[in-house]
Amino acid sequence: MTGLPLVLIVDDEPQIQRFLRHSLTASGYALETASGAAEALRLFASRHPDIVVLDLGLPDMDGKAVIGQIRQSSQVPIIVLS
Repeated sequence: MTGLPLVLIVDDEPQIQRFLRHSLTASGYALETASGAAEALRLFASRHPDIVVLDLGLPDMDGKAVIGQIRQSSQVPIIVLS
């Protein structure tokens, strides 16, 4: 555990993940990344991020459905990328 705020990045585009990883780590955040909804929900449940950055257009589930599942158990801030 690093003590840094943990950001979960959920996006299936590698270039967006790289950009966000570089920007957020340079700003002092710890990161987890997921390329799809199933992986994101698994990481969300196990890592309990402080914030989620979520693309709505995921290959395995609509991003709005991901938000709905997260909201069943948490009020964590979610930033939507579209």
